[in-house]
Amino acid sequence: MANASGLFSTPYTPNFRVTLPSLSTTHRFQAFKVFCSGTIEGAAASTLPPSKSPKPRFLIQGCKLVGCGSALPSLQITNEDLSKVVDTSDEWIYARTGIRKRRVLSGEESLTTIAGEAAKKALEMAKVHPDDIDLILMCTSTPDDLFGSAPQIQQQLGCTKNPWCYDITAACSGFVSGLLSAACHIRGGGFQNVLVIGADALSRYVDWTDRGTCILFGDAAGAVVVQACNIEEDGLFGFDVHSDGSGVRHLNAGIKVDESNNAFDSNGSLRGFPPKKSSYSCIQMKGKEVFRFAVRCVPQTIESALEKAGLPVSSIDWLLLHQANQRIIDAAATRLEIPSEKVISNLADYGNTSAASIPLALDEAVRSGMVKPGQTIAAAGFGAGLTWGSAIVRWG
Repeated sequence: MANASGLFSTPYTPNFRVTLPSLSTTHRFQAFKVFCSGTIEGAAASTLPPSKSPKPRFLIQGCKLVGCGSALPSLQITNEDLSKVVDTSDEWIYARTGIRKRRVLSGEESLTTIAGEAAKKALEMAKVHPDDIDLILMCTSTPDDLFGSAPQIQQQLGCTKNPWCYDITAACSGFVSGLLSAACHIRGGGFQNVLVIGADALSRYVDWTDRGTCILFGDAAGAVVVQACNIEEDGLFGFDVHSDGSGVRHLNAGIKVDESNNAFDSNGSLRGFPPKKSSYSCIQMKGKEVFRFAVRCVPQTIESALEKAGLPVSSIDWLLLHQANQRIIDAAATRLEIPSEKVISNLADYGNTSAASIPLALDEAVRSGMVKPGQTIAAAGFGAGLTWGSAIVRWG
């Protein structure tokens, strides 16, 4: 099991000393500068060039959320629609999950298309031009291309300066992973504007004859702009992230080999080569095990993130969890003693949209006026891997 407790681990201390000007800050995060004019004592001093400028060459920045957007496929599938495909009903599905309907990609729609649409809306709200983007993080487990979809988003947005783009695969924990990655790039790498997109089309990997899983998932995209700011304005107060690979047996979509496909005849000269054609299987899930995992781990990770941030539960204005099952959301809120009126949920309309669920719900809450600038949100993602994590953030 791996875990991380902050954006920066305890720094390595070399065998020489750097004398820095004194710093003070009232913010919970300690800003620091490495000055070229600082004196260096020890053997390493002779290997460094003399300083010609007193200006700092490294500064930890803060980061904040300044824009959001979302997009959905046009095709809507209700519980009644599903009841015509499998043995189920609206009452059965809603009582167990809290889901009424979901959206599914169809026709000429693609994940890249709706992800780009969500990204454009986020940039418009943030008043950030595409050429001012330094990095695009596409959080998805279902890209349109095996090699990743992030560069296609850059092309779709018309970014002429070729910003760095890459995909993050962490399923339903993907958006939290992307948010923390964006913070690291801004705080430690000097990036100014990072676009984080959560988008998934799990309908491509659903067995529509399995009523245990086909009722749960939908397709969607959501995006946020994370922007550099003064350390005093920092809007990421704390986080807590974990993974446990032994949990893969409870939730996965592994590689399967097509035994019927043998395009080449090896004539027995080299056993097992050429390899047979393979593809990903449909989603395999042990619902009860995943439910127990989420009900136990989600409140724990939020409590841990709050502790690291030095904040009480009472400081939370909104609880925003990955939209997987309403019973999981309700159980976590009860454990944390957060009243239902402070819980954001749009699960009934969209189902489990994996990495898109948190930014999709956030965008709806912001645009409806429910979430206001300056309010504190406790967000948590959890799912395949198994992975889970939380972040305590301020909107705006």
